[in-house]
Amino acid sequence: MFKKILIANRGEIALRIIRACHELGIKTVAVYSTADEYSLHVKFANEAVCIGPPASKDSYLNMPRIIAAAEITATDGIHPGYGFLAENADFSRICTENKFTFIGPTSEIINAMGDKANAKETMKAAGIPVIPGNDGLLSGPDEAKKLANEMGYPVMLKASAGGGGKGMRLVREPNELEKMYVTASNEAKNAFNNGDMYIEKFVENPRHIEVQILADEHGNCIHLGERECSIQRRHQKLVEESPSPAVSEDLRQKMGDMAVRGAKAVNYVGVGTIEYLLDKNNDFYFMEMNTRIQVEHTITEMVMGVDLIKQQIRMHTGEHYPENFKNFKMRGHAIECRINAEDPENNFMPFPGKIISLHFPGGKGVRIDSHAYAGYEIPTHYDSMIGKLIVFASNRERAINRMQRALEETIIEGPKTTIPFHQAIMKDEAFRAGDFDTSFLETFEYNPR
Repeated sequence: MFKKILIANRGEIALRIIRACHELGIKTVAVYSTADEYSLHVKFANEAVCIGPPASKDSYLNMPRIIAAAEITATDGIHPGYGFLAENADFSRICTENKFTFIGPTSEIINAMGDKANAKETMKAAGIPVIPGNDGLLSGPDEAKKLANEMGYPVMLKASAGGGGKGMRLVREPNELEKMYVTASNEAKNAFNNGDMYIEKFVENPRHIEVQILADEHGNCIHLGERECSIQRRHQKLVEESPSPAVSEDLRQKMGDMAVRGAKAVNYVGVGTIEYLLDKNNDFYFMEMNTRIQVEHTITEMVMGVDLIKQQIRMHTGEHYPENFKNFKMRGHAIECRINAEDPENNFMPFPGKIISLHFPGGKGVRIDSHAYAGYEIPTHYDSMIGKLIVFASNRERAINRMQRALEETIIEGPKTTIPFHQAIMKDEAFRAGDFDTSFLETFEYNPR
């Protein structure tokens, strides 16, 4: 087992990892920018090292400074959390070269799965259904036009190195394609320094379903059920739940078996997620693999009774995953709402600033993962998430009711937040009936007054 782990991240995920480490008896090192000097992850770690000014490129993305912090604190493991350097192949390689265990995949696996065109081909070769599209990368707009005509519109242009909705464009008409291609490619080049593109047939009104996998270093891999992630805005998830109201036990087994097959195809170790699009006919298609812990890992923990961060750490010490995991079944229902410092009435404009007062909910089946507190100054330099509100109940209806109650109890004064928007979703008849897909928020009528 590790003696000391450095967490190369900030906010709620850094605090989440610190908690898991402390329960395992592992000492922790927090790194922080000057903007995060008073963040809770700095307070609760055993040691803390300032690695630079507020800008991410000078702190949380500055690999030499993070490695230096690990060296001076005699760390033996580095946990990247999610975001920042979590899926950076160079960082994984540099950690290994400097004799630190990277608590995540090898650089080879990150490269293989991070390149979405390559990932698609890998999964296709493993027998996993993929969305119809081109093989490899596009040579340019002309090839894209030719393939679009063959597949039929609508089509989706995607950046090979994309993420978070960047470098993606839906094309419904032939005369839109060239302009969309150039725009998406330039966007991806600016964001990821890689403008390579590929094209897929657009699946109309799908659900976004992801399957959690856990794999050890000995070739063993299991899945831990699915998460429903269709409530999203501009490809950013707002509400997640597990299990999905659209997935039967038979379909769950099929999706899970395919996810395990995909993980084994790349010799995956640790925690990861296989993401699918599920159409109205219950046909599912591989979309991408996330080679890290997910924001929404919490709801899987609730319905499976597993601490995924602890298991992730254990898998990277060479342990086998526990044999009894094979017999685990999903129980009850969990929902997560991402509470962001944003103004839903103003196109979700970020709303940084000081939290004047704060009261988080409690009671049976309520969990809060947050680094916020009264007096905390939400920085302007990072994402706007204040925390994650998670509830668990015996069934979906009770979980929704519990989430409504918990949202009502959550008081955050100072910044505007997405809490009223989440409350409106919980009351929506279509959502409560489980009748929704990834287009849900396009027609959702939010009227807070």
